[in-house]
Amino acid sequence: MRDPYDILGVARNADQNEIKRAFRKLAKKLHPDANKDNPKAQDQFAELNAAHEILSDVEKRGQFDRGEIDAEGKPRGFEGFPGGGFGRGFRRPPPGDAAYESFSFGPEGARRSGHGPHDAGGFDDVIADILGGLGGRGRGRGAGGETPRGGDVDITVPVALERIVEGGSVKVHLPNGRVVEVKIPAGAVEGHRMRLKGQGEPSPFGGAPGDAYVVVAYAPHRHFRIEGTDLRADVALPLADAVLGGKVRVPTLGGEVSLTVPAHTQSGRTFRLRGKGLPKADGGFGDLLATMRIMLPEAPDPQLEELMRKRRDGAG
Repeated sequence: MRDPYDILGVARNADQNEIKRAFRKLAKKLHPDANKDNPKAQDQFAELNAAHEILSDVEKRGQFDRGEIDAEGKPRGFEGFPGGGFGRGFRRPPPGDAAYESFSFGPEGARRSGHGPHDAGGFDDVIADILGGLGGRGRGRGAGGETPRGGDVDITVPVALERIVEGGSVKVHLPNGRVVEVKIPAGAVEGHRMRLKGQGEPSPFGGAPGDAYVVVAYAPHRHFRIEGTDLRADVALPLADAVLGGKVRVPTLGGEVSLTVPAHTQSGRTFRLRGKGLPKADGGFGDLLATMRIMLPEAPDPQLEELMRKRRDGAG
């Protein structure tokens, strides 16, 4: 038998989630129920099953990696004994016989039948996910002979920060190629999920498609930097207002507001505008942190230059 890692197509340092995903993908492709015209499908699925049997079991995987058992799960170093082990204790049933299971659907959901050496913990759950069509989110439906549905998918959609606060529609590209508009509720937080029933992956067995879940993400903004539920922004402060004090316009997600700065405000000083940030999961809003950046006039100002020259010469 081939190396289990090669059969599943995973690296030797793959974690258990990678192994489960690889098995799920190949099981969909190779399961005999989906390959009735392929005479080799049963043996291919049995080989995949055996590889998963070893790599999905932490103890057996460790034994294989250390060379204590071979790719068939038999102890190494006892090949000279009858049956490949101690007496007949390690004789393996013929491939394609005991290693192949069948599945049916009844009142209890997906059921596994058959026998053999591949009763690894977690295998039923993986197959139920594959045939039951919940896209890895739980046990398959399958009750009452129902055809398995397709898998669910998450679709992450970047949403403008203004739309997060005000609410509004965004365009979503679905797995089936359709483009739909989805309304984002006002005050939605990052990670907010919305279900689109029947818009997920198609069923490989001809059942109903799964669901699509639109997941809200914050889109980058030209003015603001995001820090949790707070926003940071740099605000231009005219030199005269920095020296004498005055009012400056500060952008917020709800429009500009006026901020009074005191005289002798240094560049880099930060003012907190409470409640002008992003929505919080438990209600309310974060803050906006406005940092002053002193701005010189764009055009040359002879009077300002003369004043600065006098101050420099006087200081000297």
